[in-house]
Amino acid sequence: MMSSKAAPWKKDRVSELAEILSCDGIVGIVDIGGVPASNMLDMRNTLRGQLTLTMAKKTLMRLAWKQAGLEMDELENLFEGAIQPCIVHSDSLSSFELFAELEKTRQGRAAKEGEAAPSDIVVEKGPTEFGPGPIVGEFNAVGIPAKIDKGKVAIQKTVTVVEQGEEISGDLGIMLAKLGINPIEIGLILIGTIEDGEFFPASSLDLDLDGMRDDIITATSGAFNLACNVRWFSAVTMPTLLSKASSEAMSVAIEAGVVNDETASLFISRANAHAMAIAGQLDSSALDESLVEALGAATSVSAAAATSDAASEDEGGDTPAEEEEEEEEDAGFDGLGDLFG
Repeated sequence: MMSSKAAPWKKDRVSELAEILSCDGIVGIVDIGGVPASNMLDMRNTLRGQLTLTMAKKTLMRLAWKQAGLEMDELENLFEGAIQPCIVHSDSLSSFELFAELEKTRQGRAAKEGEAAPSDIVVEKGPTEFGPGPIVGEFNAVGIPAKIDKGKVAIQKTVTVVEQGEEISGDLGIMLAKLGINPIEIGLILIGTIEDGEFFPASSLDLDLDGMRDDIITATSGAFNLACNVRWFSAVTMPTLLSKASSEAMSVAIEAGVVNDETASLFISRANAHAMAIAGQLDSSALDESLVEALGAATSVSAAAATSDAASEDEGGDTPAEEEEEEEEDAGFDGLGDLFG
């Protein structure tokens, strides 16, 4: 507990922090170290209404954390890696949604003298936008090989100018910024959260949402195909199963010569086609006028179709046999794969 000799404002501040930590929703720690004041204001404005950020010294945070009845070990875990910790609270977002929103605030800035490289800093080979001048010497002075090539300054080879963890010199930071390389990442970096008594480190909140969506679609499609293949009747599979059964029943009825309202029109069409084929082999004197006219119309249609096919072959070539076989195989249902295009 806080000493009775502590300044009244500190007691009030601890009480305010403890009240925030005791509110419904999620609480966590955000690292705001290195974020300029102007950037901080912009970030807070974009998140207004979704969460609150409360800054205080670590000592006061620990006292408030204990007063709120939270586990001290969890707070110490949240403090690890945080240069300037800040309490974050939200009653409208889940821990995963909070992480996603705070990730949007990440941005790069130019490196300053003495800052450590968060990862290997690599300068790629290639031309730059700079014209000839003393900048060539400035690049070479910080270990970036450059020379004039076709009227422009060009980096001669890909080079790692600073390895992860090494300090960045002020001059190198300036030259990297000129190349558009801002290696120091700033933003509202979430360290972790506590939701419904569960501790979530930031590493467990970074979800691949696109990959998850693709996995769900693939799994759903596979389950749909399996259900159809084993004839599992449900509200989802019934339309597909009924359509397939209807198609198969029609094929059986036609092969068996069953005449009904559904098959009659097809049988009549087939009979008419056979009659026309036989009539085409007879002398015209043996045919009446209507049959002659019908044969003439059929011949015209056949000729037009043949001309169209020939033109198509000239433009695109013959369709390989494998493609025709694939088209026949694709005639069946493929489940949700077809539905998703």
